[in-house]
Amino acid sequence: MKLRGYILGVLSAVSYGLIPIFILPIKQAHFSMDITLFYRFLLSAIMVGGYLIYSRQNFKINKKEALILAILGICYALSSEFLFLGYDFLTPGIASTVLFIYPVIVALIMFFFYKERLTRLSVFSLLLAFAGVIVLCLKENGLEINFKGLGIVMLSSLFYALYMVIVNKSNLKVSGFKLTFFSMFFTSMYFMTKSIIAHESFAIPSTEIFFNFLVFAFLTTVISSLCLVYAIKHIGSTPVAILGALEPVVAVMVSVLIFHEKFTTNLLIGITLILLGVILNVIGDRKKINHI
Repeated sequence: MKLRGYILGVLSAVSYGLIPIFILPIKQAHFSMDITLFYRFLLSAIMVGGYLIYSRQNFKINKKEALILAILGICYALSSEFLFLGYDFLTPGIASTVLFIYPVIVALIMFFFYKERLTRLSVFSLLLAFAGVIVLCLKENGLEINFKGLGIVMLSSLFYALYMVIVNKSNLKVSGFKLTFFSMFFTSMYFMTKSIIAHESFAIPSTEIFFNFLVFAFLTTVISSLCLVYAIKHIGSTPVAILGALEPVVAVMVSVLIFHEKFTTNLLIGITLILLGVILNVIGDRKKINHI
């Protein structure tokens, strides 16, 4: 069960790290971000809903579950919105790297509000991974970051951390698929409401953009979200959050290989530190389980 949790955590991080492949061409085409995100989450909800119908699961939820799922949807929506706003100020690699601060926020929320114990190895792995983030931000002439972009992506990080903690601590008696369906549905409603208020057109200009939306929704939303939900159920918020260190690694590699971001020594050192942090956390967590 633990191994399955770690594998799902890695899959969630890798699929989420692929976002720049889909979002940058849409941004370059000056297509509305709210409409893009509306279709991303609506198509994701339809795909997951299709599976729920196929597996004959009902869609029934009570008022308390509806409220929690709506809050999850808003958290996910705000995290996505702030991340994509951040792409206007930071490179995809750097933005996705700054987003990685969310494991620190998750660990701190769990420690201060839920009294979850942090082992020395967990703290060290967090610091190691965070050091990797800092190195990734270094340029030849020192630390060079757009602070407006940094603040925006930090907000994305905060809402992503809140999403993970709420999933872990709300004790929702719904399946992972149902939780994902309603999270995506409420997220799409958020962006639909924004688009209607802004009087934006919902027309999709070409089949190519529609196909982009479809693949974007499946790879970076359906796969990522389902794996995230089940990974949290198997191993908890903090290990999954630290496994999320792979997100910036994937995003940096996408930026280098596809969008020709320069691969520097700092990128190599930063990625290595992040991976070391992830591996140490996994080893430490397995040792802790074996001692119980």
